[in-house]
Amino acid sequence: MSGTEERPAPQPASLEPDTRDGRPEQPDWPTPESLRESPPPAPPFSWPPGPPSSTHEEHAHEFHHPLDRVTGRLPRRARIVVDWIVTIVGAIAIVLAIKAWVINPYRIPSSSMEPTLHCARPAPGCEARFSDRVLANRFIYHFRAPHRGDVIVFETPPAARAKCGAGGTFVKRIVGLPGETVQVRLRQGAAFVYIDGRRLEEPYIEHDRRDVGPPETFKVPPGKYFVMGDNRSQSCDSRVWGSVPRGNIIGKVFMTYWPPQRISFR
Repeated sequence: MSGTEERPAPQPASLEPDTRDGRPEQPDWPTPESLRESPPPAPPFSWPPGPPSSTHEEHAHEFHHPLDRVTGRLPRRARIVVDWIVTIVGAIAIVLAIKAWVINPYRIPSSSMEPTLHCARPAPGCEARFSDRVLANRFIYHFRAPHRGDVIVFETPPAARAKCGAGGTFVKRIVGLPGETVQVRLRQGAAFVYIDGRRLEEPYIEHDRRDVGPPETFKVPPGKYFVMGDNRSQSCDSRVWGSVPRGNIIGKVFMTYWPPQRISFR
């Protein structure tokens, strides 16, 4: 027997799991089995959707109309009255703005534009049972100059009231442009218009509605327009009271909207 004491070989540490309460301890990190678990099922789809929550209703009621910030503390009936007043006033303001800057309606009261625009019998020279009602484009001349042949609505110069017995708003056709020379010449007993020596083609005038004279010559000043009615024998126009200043032109007639059988664009 040697002098060295023989020691027993070391035993490996136990690999047996801890069995507290008879179950193995679960690890703190996710396992492949837990990752493979199915997600919770989605709630069933239904239509129509249910009513919104009370919180959403209160939020929508609070901000659905700008006036709520002002009238939110008023009784319900008072809020309704205020809403109606604001709606009516707003509608009137929109109509007035459209008439002032965009489109304005007019009624044809006399026969000066027959047969292009009708007036109602029994007024002299009128052909129709009802007067035509037209719309004038008030903003078109902000983008372009008036053209020859345009039927326009305009405020008459002061001389028109003195020489025609009427003033205010007239409807006529532009014949002469600024700087041009307009002549009225007689041919076979009827008056025809010449612009700078060249005869103006006017298919909108019936032969028996041409004037019979006298021959005249007019020089259109800069910034003004020479206008005449299509019913020359019944029209008090630039031949009598002079040319129309550009600033007096209200707009261009672009549509007849009444009576229904006369609805048309021009």
